[in-house]
Amino acid sequence: MSSNRKVVLASASPARKRLLESGGVAFEVIVSGVDEEDPKITSLSPKEMVIALAILKAHTVKEKVGNNHLIIGCDSTFEFNGQSLGKPGSAEVAIARCKELRGNFGYLHTGQCVIDTENGIEVSDISTSKVYFAQMSDDEIESYVATGEPLAVAGGFTLDGLSSPFISRIEGDSTGIIGLSMPHLRLAINSLGLYWSDIARTAVNA
Repeated sequence: MSSNRKVVLASASPARKRLLESGGVAFEVIVSGVDEEDPKITSLSPKEMVIALAILKAHTVKEKVGNNHLIIGCDSTFEFNGQSLGKPGSAEVAIARCKELRGNFGYLHTGQCVIDTENGIEVSDISTSKVYFAQMSDDEIESYVATGEPLAVAGGFTLDGLSSPFISRIEGDSTGIIGLSMPHLRLAINSLGLYWSDIARTAVNA
């Protein structure tokens, strides 16, 4: 990668920012501002929706930067009984959703699109993981929702947050569940003819 190449995360998600930071990636954040509730988008299947939004976010940010950037667009949703469960938005919805999910399982889909503006190449992919939930009591559900954490996250739960005790197990990629699949990102970087070390620090400080 050329020395002046800049990595851009097209998301305001704190969880995605933490994942990139923990992976040693230096980046800037440019929020796309796309309308995620556009009926053309919400009418898609869960998998189609996350990849469409990831691509749309990445391309929207592409219009705001120059030709020396690597843009990462992402979107996540939780699929339960064939339906996409996005951000609950209210405590009432979050409580009802937790009661549906307890003792059950669903699929967390994260769509990702990486655009190399220098070479005019893009790669998109989807990470899907199966998430199993414990039998939460009504009190546990109400206490969790009262924290406010689930209101603004896909599916109403976070693997790396306050709901982690209520996720009994997962099958798949834990970082994809959090919001940005790091293994998939590495493969995307490789497919663009780059190495992970081109965008991340590899030295371990003693």
